[in-house]
Amino acid sequence: MGAGKLPVLRVGEWVRFDGDEHQVVALAGTSVRLRSRGGVAQVVLLAFLLAAADFELLDEQQAVPAVEPLGLLETLPHEVLERARRWERHLVEVVTGRAPEEPEGAGPRPGYDPAASTLKDRDAAKAVELSAAGQPTSARTVTRMRLRYAEQGLWGLVDQRYTRGSDPVGRADERLVTAIRAELDAQTHASTGTRGRLMRRVRTALDAEHGPGVVPIPGRSAFYELVGVLAGGRHSFGAATTRRSLANRPVAPFTPTFATRPGELVQIDSTPLDVMVLLDSGVPGRPELTMVVDVATRTIAAAVLRPAGTKAVDAALLLARTLVPEPMRPGWSAALRMSASWLPHTRLLDIDARLETAAAKPVIVPETIVIDHGRVFVSEVFTRACDRLGISVQPARKGTPTDKPLVERQFSSIASLFCQHVAGYTGGNVTRRGDRITDEPLWSLPELQDLLDEWIVAGWQHRPHDGLRDPHAPRRAFSPNDAYAAMVTVSGYLPLTLSRTDYLELLPVHWRHVNEYGITIDHRTYDDDALPHGERSTVAEQGGRWEVHYDPYDLSHVYVRTPAGWITAAWTHLPMVSAPFADFTWRHARRMAAARGLPDDNETEVARVLDELLTRAGNGPPNKATARVAARTRAARRRVLPEAQVIDLPTPAPAPGAGPAPVEPFGLFDVDAEAERWL
Repeated sequence: MGAGKLPVLRVGEWVRFDGDEHQVVALAGTSVRLRSRGGVAQVVLLAFLLAAADFELLDEQQAVPAVEPLGLLETLPHEVLERARRWERHLVEVVTGRAPEEPEGAGPRPGYDPAASTLKDRDAAKAVELSAAGQPTSARTVTRMRLRYAEQGLWGLVDQRYTRGSDPVGRADERLVTAIRAELDAQTHASTGTRGRLMRRVRTALDAEHGPGVVPIPGRSAFYELVGVLAGGRHSFGAATTRRSLANRPVAPFTPTFATRPGELVQIDSTPLDVMVLLDSGVPGRPELTMVVDVATRTIAAAVLRPAGTKAVDAALLLARTLVPEPMRPGWSAALRMSASWLPHTRLLDIDARLETAAAKPVIVPETIVIDHGRVFVSEVFTRACDRLGISVQPARKGTPTDKPLVERQFSSIASLFCQHVAGYTGGNVTRRGDRITDEPLWSLPELQDLLDEWIVAGWQHRPHDGLRDPHAPRRAFSPNDAYAAMVTVSGYLPLTLSRTDYLELLPVHWRHVNEYGITIDHRTYDDDALPHGERSTVAEQGGRWEVHYDPYDLSHVYVRTPAGWITAAWTHLPMVSAPFADFTWRHARRMAAARGLPDDNETEVARVLDELLTRAGNGPPNKATARVAARTRAARRRVLPEAQVIDLPTPAPAPGAGPAPVEPFGLFDVDAEAERWL
């Protein structure tokens, strides 16, 4: 039961609103017409008026009561809350003349009848009653409690000694607390030390500022306890990198990075990958990962691996790859096709025919891209490529990785979800690194790139992401593919198709002589009949060399600019690498055979593919010689012709002085049948 009637907003009342005093001149439904003292009239919604921060009803007879903090009431000890409720029952009787527990219709007790006594008389009567019951109370105390109850409700009757918060530093000297905080701030960019070093520096600083011994220093245990309170969340005695990262965060509250449509905002960055690979030189090394992440859907639009030292042309090529659908590779499971996923493949195919054989990864057309100040991304090559593709470049603030937090966090996710399962994993730092990593079978850079591409489709794009939650059902997390399917329905999809010439212009460039045997790049020879063998280029500045573009992620061909147009030259050893008995082809064919007869549940199949992928990545590359022998043996044991037959005969040991031992017969090799088997 309340202590009085609720205030009412009536015509003629004066209110404080928007920094001025206004009179209510009219009420119409949910609208209120106000007129200020200066004569300015306006109409506002009642809900907006009452919710204004400075709203106040200026009628002194109508005090606006405050709502009781129900949450805080539940935290009080039971006896404290019960004492406040006893006070409430007494005060209700003082105000209304009848206690809450009195039966309906019962009259007021003597001395509490509002018709026969004043509030001051009833306050005095309640003070006498409480004192007689063993609770010494004055009439002034009853009046004070009644006013507090009218203003704050039950919370105003609570013993305030139980509502005061505790000071985390206790009774520590303020000068000591200030000195400790100053030293903690000074250690942000210093090497990590111990609490003992901090104690000595604090003592020195206090003696220098206030004089020796003026400010008392507590004992070691008490000092360490005080430092623990003041250094909470600062990582002052942990890893220096973490401490600097925490100090580099923007001032709270943090503004989240969000976008409402695919490609509206993307982030790009590079970092060394925590995996050892076998480089082209045959020496183990860590590659560098450059990645493009879409903010709206968390899609990894492109991720490429290069030897350490990413170049500007690599970053420009990465942009081109974001605009091209991810093609299905030989050996990938049919469950990874876009047509088998939740993506609206049929509708998108009507717009972009390139998606017919694409993998289940969206094509992201960037509108704005956030970069750091690395020389790769601020180079003319990269900025001109963005300008050519119609992409707005937004540089992050220097030394502020929180301006592109999603791609920074994505690197950590790749390390935990992919890298740690790969043979050659190095760990995040030297303290987590094994001692025989290079003894493991290491993947080559192209092989690891192929594994990463497959993992992005199977492991990342289908994985629920905590940053993609339905606002109406926050317990449900969407995957990047789910988020794209939902957003593209609203925002639409307009492909930015690169012509062949556009794509070639974005490729890295080498200037090479065209010799009689062709062109040599990184110890690989490329040749074609249309090349100008032995001729000199007309570009005088290059000394007769020709402009050769190449794709660092596809070493099978290079592209030469000539006055007659572009000429595509193939790697001279490409037929040997593409032979049926090549190791990677053998493994791809084996995976394709295992992928036949997919179950109806595509999500289950994708999970199975991901598990097999991580297992394969952890085992490392198989022994190439063993794979070739197995492949040739299988081909040799087939009956390829009716008259050819394999006869298993024991090979007798050659007698002394005898001729060569008999040779076991093999079946004939049918080229057409072998080609049929590998297609």
